[in-house]
Amino acid sequence: MQLSAAPYEERLTAPRTWWLISFLVGVTMALILLPFGTLPMLGGMAGGTAVAAVAASSYGSVRIRVVGDLLIAGEAKIPVTALGEAEVLDAEGARAWRTYKADPRAFLLLRAYIPTALRVEVTDPQDPTPYLYLSTREPERLAQALRTAKAA
Repeated sequence: MQLSAAPYEERLTAPRTWWLISFLVGVTMALILLPFGTLPMLGGMAGGTAVAAVAASSYGSVRIRVVGDLLIAGEAKIPVTALGEAEVLDAEGARAWRTYKADPRAFLLLRAYIPTALRVEVTDPQDPTPYLYLSTREPERLAQALRTAKAA
């Protein structure tokens, strides 16, 4: 596998407010366990915060990469030769393709806290997936990386 001239990598991290919510889950657990004493309260705060932070971190750990001749989106690995035209979607276009324009057969790497996306047609006749919907903060850069990988 040959590395492309312009590799692309993006981690779809959870927004900062989710970390605040993780702390508030810990505070809630501490308040629930307060009647049982100080030690259970501190344990509830630490445990609740840790569990919520792990959940936020794991949900926000998905990556989109273009490496060589592959597009790696989460667990999916798709050769760029099986991909067609990439369409950059602004916030309104992304919402449309997530809702009323969506095809149930499509591959969605969807993160609701990311307003922009890239829609890439799948041209492989053996694949029933009509397109890929990828939430990304940098759709233009991802589209350019796919074009560069196809050309290489």
